[in-house]
Amino acid sequence: MNLKKALLVVIIAALVASYFIFDLGQFFSLEYLKEQQGAFDALYADNPALVLGAFFAAYVAVTALSLPGAAIMTLAAGALFGFAVALVLVSFASSIGATLAFLASRFLFRDTVQQRFGERLKKINQGIEKEGAFYLFTLRLVPAFPFFVINLVMGLTPIKTRTFYWVSQIGMLAGTAVYVNAGTQLGQIDSLGGLLSPQLLGAFVLLGIFPWIAKAIMARLQARKVYAGWRKPKTFDRNLIVIGAGSAGLVSAYIAAMVKAKVTLIEKHKMGGDCLNTGCVPSKALIKSARVAYHDKQADQYGFDSISSQFHFPRLMKRVHKVIETIEPHDSVERYTELGVDCRQGEARLVSPWEVEIRNGDQVETLTARSIIIATGARPFVPPIPGIEKMDILTSDNLWQLEEQPKRLLVLGGGPIGCELAQTFARLGSDVTQVEMLPRLMIREDEEASRIVTRSLQDSGVTVLTNHKAVRFCHDNGEKVLYVEQDGQESALPFDQVLVAVGRKANTDGLGLDALQLPTDTNGTLQTNERLQSRYPNIYACGDVAGPYQFTHTASHQAWYAAVNALFGFLKSFKVDYRVIPWCTFTDPEVARVGINEQEAIEQGIEHEVTRYGIDDLDRAIADSADLGYVKVLTAKGSDKILGVTIVGQHAGELIAEYVLAMKHGLGLNKILGTIHIYPTMAEANKFAAGEWKKARKPEGLLRWVEKLHAWRR
Repeated sequence: MNLKKALLVVIIAALVASYFIFDLGQFFSLEYLKEQQGAFDALYADNPALVLGAFFAAYVAVTALSLPGAAIMTLAAGALFGFAVALVLVSFASSIGATLAFLASRFLFRDTVQQRFGERLKKINQGIEKEGAFYLFTLRLVPAFPFFVINLVMGLTPIKTRTFYWVSQIGMLAGTAVYVNAGTQLGQIDSLGGLLSPQLLGAFVLLGIFPWIAKAIMARLQARKVYAGWRKPKTFDRNLIVIGAGSAGLVSAYIAAMVKAKVTLIEKHKMGGDCLNTGCVPSKALIKSARVAYHDKQADQYGFDSISSQFHFPRLMKRVHKVIETIEPHDSVERYTELGVDCRQGEARLVSPWEVEIRNGDQVETLTARSIIIATGARPFVPPIPGIEKMDILTSDNLWQLEEQPKRLLVLGGGPIGCELAQTFARLGSDVTQVEMLPRLMIREDEEASRIVTRSLQDSGVTVLTNHKAVRFCHDNGEKVLYVEQDGQESALPFDQVLVAVGRKANTDGLGLDALQLPTDTNGTLQTNERLQSRYPNIYACGDVAGPYQFTHTASHQAWYAAVNALFGFLKSFKVDYRVIPWCTFTDPEVARVGINEQEAIEQGIEHEVTRYGIDDLDRAIADSADLGYVKVLTAKGSDKILGVTIVGQHAGELIAEYVLAMKHGLGLNKILGTIHIYPTMAEANKFAAGEWKKARKPEGLLRWVEKLHAWRR
């Protein structure tokens, strides 16, 4: 605690102590007020300005120090000054005093509380930042809530001081008026308890509920305003129309069909979306082939003189498409039709908040639905680098049509997709150069994870160029060339083909969003609220087109909320739960993560402790020659509560599941440590990481006594 805080604590403590030492509470009783009313009236008649000023200062001091007595002083104000003057005087004095208590609490305790419990308070802070005035106003309307507690607690939140002041002044006005009015009839009051009768408390509770009712009414009025100018159909063809048959769309349609809703699913290209056709499935199939091919360079590591990995690239690509074909029935029209989903092929366009036009060649049909879910996914983003339009670029969309392996492949981008595919093609024998403008690859992950992946890519044959900015593409002497800049110096990178992997942009073109004035963010994602509703409450979005996480598993996760809210939101709606979101980059070694990592904890000022277990110590990893990587667990300070986990190593995507489950259900490292894990498995790394946490916290003092006990027993 710094000197200013210490000084303030001493002053407050001295003032509060004086109140009790000198028994000042005797002057804040109903009996004393009644006995002295005549004397107070006489003093006020002789010196009105002095009495008003002294009373105002005393009231501010009592409320600022959170001392008992404010209720009696409010009665006294009504008795002394009359209703109007007392109401104004007490209203301002109480608001100023409350604000001083609020500021003292903020100055003394907020930083400490936020640092220690910041992660737990994250959602509360977000709610206060968004609707703090509304919540405070509701609390102020109900005198049953101790106002001094509200002052102190609100000081620990991010609500602005000016907002706290004006909301307090308005919110406390009703309760103040009750007490001031009672004070004008002081002779008829027998006890303070009588002021707040059950009927009056009930009235205040209703008053407190009123803002929530008003909020619901306002939401309904805003919805009517949004729909103004649109003609709502009297009946609907469908309960739900889902646009897009990727992960989000398929799950949305599936849920609707399972609860017997009439649902239409529209897809203009292929069922299964990016994940099945151009993303997760084909990339993982090719990654596996590349890992097998790379065994010839790891022969000595496994005790072989040599391992042959001859292959023909077209055959590898044929296997990729075979994998897609094998999985395809899971997402097929036939399967979803059997489930009860009306599947339509064509381009969808919103023509009203309830109408969707489906165009398939010359055929055009318009369907109506009470609710609509937009799940159109995203596509690779192509940056506006000069000359790129003259290059026949590869992306994760069209890569799978390659029939000939690129000899010199340039990969633009150092994120997950760029790293996975750069390593894959290098292991297959391509001369790969990877360009990233940021200081390191995989910037969102731990620096240690980034270093390990970078080294692994380099060992696989990738030339990694970080801190290199792509300046322009051109043709020089019959060759394709990218000019890059580093520290003001340009250099040329010749290549045969370029793979662009610098991010993704939401698919919203042709949906008719402009006509409905549906806003999007800079990356094209549709703006939605916490319940995945767009500007129109009956139009929802989920998956990559909604963000903020563009993963297949989060698309499926969001789809549940979108479908349930779209079908049953008139009864009960749900906010999307983003508390535990895992992901994995499938390089070799893999990098899996859930929750925050170390650099994010530091950036956010979250107090934490780090436990690290090196996989090079794990028996199964050593036996498999897969002893590269680590498990890093972040826990809350002084607790085994898991804040985040990063795992680098083979099968990290599978290993992380245990921590995802633990975080989802509030299980700490002690529970993982107490769980039996099969030997020898990679999963033991999770238990050993928990063991490292426990070992660092062993009770040394107690163990010394235990040692003496054993010595005595010998």
